[in-house]
Amino acid sequence: MNYDPQYHPYRSSRVPVYAKKEMVATSQPLAAQAGLDILKKGGNAIDAAIAAAASLTILEPASNGIGGDAFALIWTNDQLYGLNASGPSPQSISIDALKEKGYRDIPKYGMIPVTVPGAPAAWAALSKRFGKLPLSQVLQPAIQYAKEGFPLAPTLAKQWKQA
Repeated sequence: MNYDPQYHPYRSSRVPVYAKKEMVATSQPLAAQAGLDILKKGGNAIDAAIAAAASLTILEPASNGIGGDAFALIWTNDQLYGLNASGPSPQSISIDALKEKGYRDIPKYGMIPVTVPGAPAAWAALSKRFGKLPLSQVLQPAIQYAKEGFPLAPTLAKQWKQA
């Protein structure tokens, strides 16, 4: 394959990036760096994806929160795996209990439609099944950003200002 950094037939303004060994792409450079750091420590693509996603919950909380759900498609050893980690409803809520309170449908707003976040369970499941490094090590970049802080990205600064 011939790599020509001057050839860019697409309308987007993104600059092509090339790598010989590994690459992590995120909307926030520090999250991408977290994934790369995990790869340098011997982690695999799953470990890097978890590190980047967890870091994004700190670095871009308005875009990617730990309170959300997660979905994954993994291709490894010539086999496809899928994970649906959409959070379950809270244990104390049942269809029967809602019907007794007069609900015919799940309301669109309020506490009733809130689910248990699925993202942390997804990270744990993916790490256990496919990861090479312990989850505690993979989460260290996010923990470090949360404890020590980080430079505010222009995108996040703009979003916070608008809010």
